[in-house]
Formats: sequence, C-alpha cells, structure tokens
Amino acid sequence: MIDQDVGAPVLRGRFGHTRGENVRTEGTVSTETSGNMVLTRGVDALEVRVEALLGEHLEAVRRRVDSRFAVLMVGQWLVAIAVAAVLSPFAWQGTSRVVHPHLHVAVVLGGLLSAFPLVLVRLRAGDVVTRHVVAVAQMLWAALFIHLTGGRIETHFYVFGSLAFLAFYRDPAVMATATATAVLEHCLRGIWWPESIFGVSNPAWWRFLEHSFWMVFVNGVLVIACRETLGEMRRVAVQQVLLEGAYANERVDHEHALARVRREMSSYREQAARVEKLAAVGRMTATVSHELRNPLAAARTANAVVVRHLRKLDVTLADQRLQRFLEIIERELAVCSRISSELLDFARERPLELRPCSLHALMEEVLDVVPGREGVRIQNSVPLSLESPWVDRELLRKVLINLVQNAVEAMPAGRLGRVDVFAEGGNGSAFIIRVSDNGMGIPEAMQERIFEPLFTTKPAGTGLGLSVVASTVRQHGGTLRVESREGEGSVFTLCLPAGCPAAEAAL
Repeated sequence: MIDQDVGAPVLRGRFGHTRGENVRTEGTVSTETSGNMVLTRGVDALEVRVEALLGEHLEAVRRRVDSRFAVLMVGQWLVAIAVAAVLSPFAWQGTSRVVHPHLHVAVVLGGLLSAFPLVLVRLRAGDVVTRHVVAVAQMLWAALFIHLTGGRIETHFYVFGSLAFLAFYRDPAVMATATATAVLEHCLRGIWWPESIFGVSNPAWWRFLEHSFWMVFVNGVLVIACRETLGEMRRVAVQQVLLEGAYANERVDHEHALARVRREMSSYREQAARVEKLAAVGRMTATVSHELRNPLAAARTANAVVVRHLRKLDVTLADQRLQRFLEIIERELAVCSRISSELLDFARERPLELRPCSLHALMEEVLDVVPGREGVRIQNSVPLSLESPWVDRELLRKVLINLVQNAVEAMPAGRLGRVDVFAEGGNGSAFIIRVSDNGMGIPEAMQERIFEPLFTTKPAGTGLGLSVVASTVRQHGGTLRVESREGEGSVFTLCLPAGCPAAEAAL
C-alpha cells in the first residue's frame, strides 16, 4: 500500500511490516530480527524501484510539456505581434504617424520572453530550472497580453489558462513560482501603472488584492490536483513494480522448472540406456541360463549315480574323502542350478496363471520348504477364514519363500527370533500380506536399493531374490514396500488388488 502523500512511499501489509521494525534481544539478534532485516531490504529495494519508475515517468511527461510550451512560446509571440498590429498599429506625434510602441513591445519584449524558455527547452529539457523559467515567462506573457489589450477583463482569464497549462508539469513548486510571479507583477503594476492592468487610471486600491486572491485560489485547486495526480502515478508505479516482481519470480520458477525438467530428461535418458543395456544382458542371461540347465541337470544326475555306487562299496578312509568331495560337488551344483533358475525367472516373465489360492494353506507349504533355524520361530498368522485371492500360486509361493527365508537369515546368531506372516483384506478390498521379523533390520541408506537387480547385502547372495519378488508383485498389479529400523527388525508389505478382471473375463 502507498500513502496518499507524495513523499517517500511506505509499503505495508503486502510485506508484513514497515522499515525499521526489527526485533532485538539483549546481545543477540533473533531469527525474527533476521527475517525482518531481509524483508526491510526487500521493501527498500521496492521503494527505490518505485521512485525510479516514478522519476522516469515524470521526466518523460515534463519533457513533453517542455516541448509543447516551446510551441506555445512561438505561437504567443506571433499572436502578440498580430494583436498589437490590429489594435494599435500606429501612434501620432503631432501630425506624424509612427509605429505604436505596443508593436515594438510585442516584437522585442515578446521575443525576449520566448527566447529564454526556447533555449532552455532545447538544451535542458525536463530540468527543474527549465520548468521554473517557463512558468515565469508564461505568467509574464499573460501580463503582456493584458497590457496589449488595455487591461480588458476578458484577457485576465488568460492568467488562469496559463496556470492550467503549467499544471501539466505535475509540480506544485512550479505552480507556486507561477502564482508568485503573477501576484508580484499585479502588485507592482497595480501601484505604478494601474491603467495597463485595469484599463482605468484610478482603480480601487484593493483591486490587485481581488485578482491575487483568485489566482491563489485557482493555484490551490491546481496544486491539489497535481498532488492527487502524483499520488495516482505513484500507485501505478507500485503496481508496476509488484507486477515486475511477480513476473521475475514466475520467470525464475519457470527457469528452475526447465532446469529440473532437463535434469529429469537427462536422468531418464540414462535410465533408458541402462534399461536397454539390462534388457540385452537379460536376454543373454536367459539364453545362457536356459542352456546351462541341461548340463547342470546331467552333472547332478551323474554325481548322484556315483554317490549311490560308492555307498554300495566298502568304505575306506580314501573313499570317505572322495564321498565328501562328491557331496561338495552336489551342493555347489545345486547352488548353480538355483542361480540359473533365479536368472531365468528374472529375465523371463511368463504369463500369469491366476487361480483362487488359500493364503493360509500356501503359507503352510512355505513353512515346510523353508529350512528352520535354531532359536527362530516362524508363525503362520494368516486367518483360515480369509477369502482366497486370484493369484499365480507358484509365483506367489516363490515370493513368500524368498521373503520368509530372508527374514530367517536376518536373525543374528544367539538371538531368539520370530518371523510372522499375516494377511488381511478381501470382500472387495485389497489383500495385504505382511512378513515381519525382529532381526537386524536394514540400514536406511540401503532400503531404496534392496529391490534393484544384482544388489545384495549377503556375502553369498546373487542380488536377484528381492528383485524377482518385486517384479512378480508388479506383474500381479500390486505393490511392495519395506519398513525397517536398524537393530529392531523389518516389515515387508505386499498389497495385491482385490478380484481379478482378467480371470473373471475368462470364466
């Protein structure tokens, strides 16, 4: 908000305070003080900008008014010569006719009155001195016209017209100079040469006071109009500054948004390149894994045959060592087979075979498959009465095996651990499956990466288990999230959609 006064603007309300409103405590500057200081600097900058805009506008206006007064000065000079030539072209000295002094006054004095303002307008348009010289010259021109017309009352109105012209400068000081010039000129001529003003030789002594009163009155009205106009111009300048600030902020926001979009596009391009690379690796992995399954199966079969034959023979110390080596071979071949299967599952997403599946019964199968561990209890808390969701039973079984086995392995040695599997939902709402444990938990820095392919925290892990789990859940149209506190445990939450539109359409 801007005060009506034409003095320094005070911006309030929009910025929350005026200048100088800082909050201080003894020995320290509070946060509120720092904020107020920043706001004060912002308000000061806005006021400086408002003053600059107002000054630029006023200078442009006053330059235009100067140029118009230059034209008026030339026009008045020509009109004064014409008036003198028409009204009193000649005078008589005895029997001789000569040019009337009024014509000389119009040419010489009128030329001088117009010359000084014209020179200043040419050299110093818009300056304060130029405005005041123009004001003095214009009021003297009004006096000259009154003199040339012999003090006709109609010509006195040109004084008020001149004041109105000068009001276009929007400068109360110029109005004061013009009024002072006119009043002083009326007083002096009213005393020494009243006939040139009033048209009579002996007017009433107070006549110049009457004229002066009306000039001061009109000047007061015009000064008020000037101040109102300046106030309006200041308000317009404030609005322009606020619009400039809003535009600047919007432009900064757009630049930031554009920079953010560029960064995101760069990130997306990098991700697309990585995805393309992973896709190529995935295709190659699927091919290699598929080709390795048959040799691994043959090697495991041959190894099993050798083990069975050794068991039928007499066992010596050397044979015992050989049998242990064969068991190591079998174990490592099983690991290779598991890794190959995981790689194949990750690289190839087979179509879902959706069927109603009892989650409680499925969890019982999972508990039979997951190897137990001393001190760790696995609890099946899935309600028997829970509605059966439409899922791919085999894929969900692998998901639960992976999550439960990870929970068991997360238990530190020597701690009594607990793994709990709970499910809820159905009857039109989504199915929620939670696998919770009280193990070591997952560091916060790793929680966002545990579902990435090939990322693992286990020394012997492949980094594909949780990635396959997340992919399977997404394939079902569900979500998977983890909540974990380091040292307290983790909770993996699966959210599977209610119903199965694809299955319902197929039935």
